[in-house]
Amino acid sequence: MERLVRQAEKLQIHLNDRQIEQFKIYYEMLVEKNKVMNLTAITELDEVITKHFVDSIALASVYQEIKNPNDKILLLDLGTGAGFPGIPLKIAFPHIKITLMDSLNKRVKFLQSVIEELSLCDIDAVHGRAEEAARDKKYRECFDICVSRAVANLSTLSEYCIPFVRKGGKFISYKASDIDEEIKKSGRAIETLGGRLIIVNNIILPESDIERNFVFVEKVKATPKIYPRKAGTAAKNPLN
Repeated sequence: MERLVRQAEKLQIHLNDRQIEQFKIYYEMLVEKNKVMNLTAITELDEVITKHFVDSIALASVYQEIKNPNDKILLLDLGTGAGFPGIPLKIAFPHIKITLMDSLNKRVKFLQSVIEELSLCDIDAVHGRAEEAARDKKYRECFDICVSRAVANLSTLSEYCIPFVRKGGKFISYKASDIDEEIKKSGRAIETLGGRLIIVNNIILPESDIERNFVFVEKVKATPKIYPRKAGTAAKNPLN
């Protein structure tokens, strides 16, 4: 796991022995479960370290606030899949209170087993679709941060994510390169949903040529009650 330690250090993230062991166990569980369930196409250790683990925690290099243990941040990882970025963020920054949400119950059960095996506290894995969960008072406009690495256009992701964010909080989307046009098309959606685009931070992941863009949207007013629309609508008919 020296590669993980080295790349994290280059992002000014320092991992102790316990955290390194947790990442190791997480990797082993991920690969083992992937034999019977499609969690990730990336299974080689070096690739998982850079493309999943380091990519997930790289948010801290552009959003320093999550490093502060005195800030009791409530974070939602929507469409978490195999647990990215939520579980790596939890391992690296254990003070963050995290909810992992995914629409596939089999993935949620895997995440619950990871949480138990790693003895992680203040983290829950819940089964739910964004369109339904965002109407639940338990989740709607309750989170300081909503993050997502999900593969969807920014307009669609905004409709899924912004309703979960409290006023003054942030929706942060993990995006690849060449997003100028996508950002331009998402302007109306972000504004309609109560958000305001504030910055796009761009980095290259350490020891790679992989570009990562973090799109920051601040929640400036309450999301209208009609959003998110019913299941499937945001993907088929984005608010462009």
